[in-house]
Amino acid sequence: MDLERYYRRLGIDRPSPDVAGLRRLQSAQMNAVTFENIDPLLGIVPDVSLEGIFDKIVERGRGGYCFELNTLFGAALRETGFDAKRVMARVRNGAPQGANRSHLAWIVTINGEEWLADTGFGGSGTSIPLPLASRAVQQAPTGRYRFTKDEAAGELVLERETPGGWYSLFGFDRVPVRDADIEAANFVTARWEKAPFPSNLMLSRHTQEGRISLLNTALRTETADGVTKRTIGSSEEMQAVLAGDFALPVDTPLAMDIWRRLESFGRIERLAG
Repeated sequence: MDLERYYRRLGIDRPSPDVAGLRRLQSAQMNAVTFENIDPLLGIVPDVSLEGIFDKIVERGRGGYCFELNTLFGAALRETGFDAKRVMARVRNGAPQGANRSHLAWIVTINGEEWLADTGFGGSGTSIPLPLASRAVQQAPTGRYRFTKDEAAGELVLERETPGGWYSLFGFDRVPVRDADIEAANFVTARWEKAPFPSNLMLSRHTQEGRISLLNTALRTETADGVTKRTIGSSEEMQAVLAGDFALPVDTPLAMDIWRRLESFGRIERLAG
């Protein structure tokens, strides 16, 4: 783990191993590195070794999904001096129960206080760490969050406030996580037909102004002034959006591969006229 190259990718200097430094590190990675699942969409199982992730994200300027983003983030946490432990979460996305363990996150302990730190949940995740002990509503740049305890599942559940009420994101326990758990979950997440990533294009990037997200061809931009939406209508426009809005090194052949893959799953929304 070449920390200096990682910090340059994020555009920051080495943070201090305290709460302010943790917040700075998480926010910087989420601003600099796009959440994206291009590889699983194209039938590629991502390499979740630290060497493979470092090459993809730091050296080649790509993004990734949770197993990649949070593995890189966790290595940086530890190298920076944080006390960090992995947790594997069950994604709920509004459901009363979680499914398989398909999300990786971190619990960071600072002066005896535990924080949930997560750079890999994509669209609705928080952009700053949250203290685990609090059951109060917590304000973040990405919205309002709270933790609730699901006694039946033995999980702590992260929820986000929406216009329709509180929406469950994921739940997690304290079962120890091994590298093999991540490797297996990564394979299932990238290949299982019931998982969303093999058949949908999903991207999210945080910016100083807000957040940009893409689901297949539906582009959504959120700023303090409101939300704008538009539909991408061609592979050429797809390349421009991925390279511009999401700062990804996507050339014409890759954009065409993505477009054809979306067509094969019926994900292309045809524009009127």
